[in-house]
Amino acid sequence: MTIRTLDGATFAQMVLAGANHLTNNANMIDALNVFPVPDGDTGTNMNLSMTSGANEVRNVQADHVGEVAKSLAKGLLMGARGNSGVILSQLFRGFSKAIEDKETITTVDFAEAMNQGVKTAYKAVMKPVEGTILTVAKDSAEAAYKIADQEEDIIVFMEEMIKNAKSSLKRTPELLPVLKEVGVVDSGGQGLVTIYEGFLANLKGEELPATNEAGPSMDDMVNAEHHKLAQDFMSTDEIEFGYCTEFMVKFEEDKLAQNPYDEDAFREDLSELGDSLLVVSDDELIKVHVHAETPGKALTLGQRYGSLVNMKIENMREQHTSIVGEQKKEKPAKKEKAEFAIVTVAMGSGIKEMFESLGATVVIEGGQTMNPSTQDITNAIQEANAKQIIVLPNNKNIVMAAEQAAELAEDHVVVVPTKTVPQGMSALLSFHPEQSIEENQEGMKEAASAVKTGQLTYAVRDTQIDGMTIEKGNFMGILESSISSTHQDKLEAAKQLLQDMIDEEEDEILTILQGEDATAEEVEALESFLEENFEDLEVEIHKGNQPIYSFIFSVE
Repeated sequence: MTIRTLDGATFAQMVLAGANHLTNNANMIDALNVFPVPDGDTGTNMNLSMTSGANEVRNVQADHVGEVAKSLAKGLLMGARGNSGVILSQLFRGFSKAIEDKETITTVDFAEAMNQGVKTAYKAVMKPVEGTILTVAKDSAEAAYKIADQEEDIIVFMEEMIKNAKSSLKRTPELLPVLKEVGVVDSGGQGLVTIYEGFLANLKGEELPATNEAGPSMDDMVNAEHHKLAQDFMSTDEIEFGYCTEFMVKFEEDKLAQNPYDEDAFREDLSELGDSLLVVSDDELIKVHVHAETPGKALTLGQRYGSLVNMKIENMREQHTSIVGEQKKEKPAKKEKAEFAIVTVAMGSGIKEMFESLGATVVIEGGQTMNPSTQDITNAIQEANAKQIIVLPNNKNIVMAAEQAAELAEDHVVVVPTKTVPQGMSALLSFHPEQSIEENQEGMKEAASAVKTGQLTYAVRDTQIDGMTIEKGNFMGILESSISSTHQDKLEAAKQLLQDMIDEEEDEILTILQGEDATAEEVEALESFLEENFEDLEVEIHKGNQPIYSFIFSVE
């Protein structure tokens, strides 16, 4: 089979296949992260971002490749999470711009679009690092030019391009020493190759095996991508599939004997009933989320494999009318905008309360385990309702999404690129409402840079990094962005971290944020250790109730 031109319908199916292949391999990509910390990182973020793009593509009716690419870019832009998700969104943003007026494209067009995507992504990253997704994207795009000069068949073109992408991925440890030390390839680059593999498999009509059982939980993906009716600018009659249908199927052997379970076939059957479809299964259960007009048919399909449990069906038209429609009827007086507002990100009820007490206008729930998307931050900016808004991301993996949201909001929003919660708190304390937004941005950056941050967590796998051997389950002390201590005992790891952090001659104040798993006895033990070893240090302790990190320390 030879394909010399790519139309919109074919490209749409390629996108959906790429998104599906990424979902099936998200856990594997997460496992490539250099730090063995218990977070959902690159694979999760790229998957949720690509899922958002795929959802937009599903709604395209026109068989116009430019329109499909534009919808993909829009969905990726608003759903982008983490640095990897933002870079992915920028790659396809440039890609779509290059072909926006084309009804069909050739290999030459595809190559040009890939290169425009690379240019757009590199511009979006302040300090591009080679050996990452950027390098894999650049190398594969440059190879695409050369291949397109000789090859008109899009399938052959994709095969050769992916070979080059994989070769580039294998070279990433040579460009980024930390990858070589840990013995992995770049996770973002692997995610991009995984998407390309899905594209090609769809063109060839092939099925790709899954490397892991499932990506992020269905609940995470539903919350992240689908339940946004309150923020959607649409009328009730535009909702094509009116019932948000969620259920689980507990496998039963007698039913499976009559109807062997095939996830792809089940997903295909459900896709005919509606959209916003997610199917996640393991050896015992299937989880389903779908927006359907006939939810009963979806339940019947599930019953072929077992018994239904945890069913939930919501009428989205009724929800939309009550949330949006009634507001329009009442036409409440528009709330006057405040002069200044602060939008910040926090994980943990105690930390959220602290930010609010310090003057934060809107606190987005998120952090290491769930990076908020560009859309989440955009919604928070709108909620803040101010003439000038400062965003504090408080995590290095949220900075790019915050900057993307600020760009969409135009000139009244700026980002102070705080990378930790202590940096965010220090920045917020230095805010002065009588100063201009530019003066505040600089002053808050300076305040954030003066804080040292330490975090205590645990390892989710064995690894070797920075000359240190870390065993799964051991605790790790992370000083700024480097692992400084590891020990099987939580308090010993914390003490080592504190000794590395504190300079007795310069540091005056230590703030401790107690995580949800840290006990009062452990806090008392740390207080005693600090009194014995740093008698002149002032210590403040707050209940942050943050997950993942037993303690967050800041020193000033």
